[in-house]
Amino acid sequence: MELRHLRYFCVAAKELNMTRAAAKLHIAQPPLTRQINNLEKELGVRLFDRGPRGLALTAAGQFFYEHTLQILEKVDTTVADTRRIARSHRQLFSIGFVPSVFYGQLPLLVRGLRQKDDVELTLVELTTVQQIQALKAGRIDIGFGRLRLDDPEVEQEVLFEEPLMAALPKGHPLEGTTPSMAQLAEYPLILFPATPRPSMADTVLGMFRRRGLKITVSQEANEMQTALGLVASEMGITLVPEQVKRVQRDGISYVYLAEKHITIPILCSRRRGEVPSPVMQEANAILEVLVENRRSGRYP
Repeated sequence: MELRHLRYFCVAAKELNMTRAAAKLHIAQPPLTRQINNLEKELGVRLFDRGPRGLALTAAGQFFYEHTLQILEKVDTTVADTRRIARSHRQLFSIGFVPSVFYGQLPLLVRGLRQKDDVELTLVELTTVQQIQALKAGRIDIGFGRLRLDDPEVEQEVLFEEPLMAALPKGHPLEGTTPSMAQLAEYPLILFPATPRPSMADTVLGMFRRRGLKITVSQEANEMQTALGLVASEMGITLVPEQVKRVQRDGISYVYLAEKHITIPILCSRRRGEVPSPVMQEANAILEVLVENRRSGRYP
């Protein structure tokens, strides 16, 4: 399957007429029809219903059309951005991150790097597992996550350990207390992210399991904000890193745990053995200051 096949399909799906679509694409109608037929065979589904009044998208065809438009838009944007970076002679530096680290000092790192005239900065929301894959593939240069993973091609540095807090619905019996893990286990738990695994969800499950505590998982969410919305809806409680308490959301209270030693790390992931570029050296210098600020109490 080639990009031109996707473009042919999108024009045909928009026009719902092979003759008009072929004219717009500046090709003959029979080759366009063959290309669409070949695409359907490759997918193993029928994309169009063909009737006397013309073409109509099937349910599968409509789904494929909507997602193909997104793919082509992303391709066009990527091509345009690539040309823009080449013209500006700026160095591309990509950061992968899990959302919960963005409530702390990561924005200060981004702000510092954005002040450099020769850097084109991109941010990509990825789980820690996805960050490892993206680092190995060269899609990002540095990642910030929560999960310790063992990969020979990637090194992980623990920036600091962050206390976990319980996010409770307003009016919850544990609001205003410092509950133990045993007390939390008595209430339905909301986990995030649901996929891909392993993730912070598995870390939290392990914390209860190691203490011999049985829990009831009421819901799994892919995003932290969704999990917090479920908490506000009184679907259950969830555990979040301390920095998340900066999220002032109606219907939610945050409480510290009785077990002060229960923490979750903020990890910085980089490609192992790679000579740091000037931009990476700058990022490392900024990180060193930010971590020291955190450890010395100058930044909560």
